[in-house]
Amino acid sequence: MGILLTEAAAEHIRKFIAKRGKGIGLRLGVRTSGCSGMAYVLEFADEINAEDQVFEQRGIKVIVDPKSLIYLEGTEVDYGKEGLNEGFRFNNPNVASQCGCGESFSV
Repeated sequence: MGILLTEAAAEHIRKFIAKRGKGIGLRLGVRTSGCSGMAYVLEFADEINAEDQVFEQRGIKVIVDPKSLIYLEGTEVDYGKEGLNEGFRFNNPNVASQCGCGESFSV
């Protein structure tokens, strides 16, 4: 199943990497945090580790460490603006619940 990117997310990542001047893709992971237990972590990646899983869509590499992949398998990453807010959104089929602000989740 992997990780899915919408065209809006891919375009935002593409523009940011070009503006940054370096990078091979987006690193997506999870960490323990927030009121629901886990939070998404996004970083622009400059290297791929041997144990990483790489999913390429729409010309963008999404790099995920094996510990995070069990929580992220099948997740769709989107990017959008809503009023004054803009950012990445996650449609994660593994989420059992999430906090009201949407910053953290549990599986």
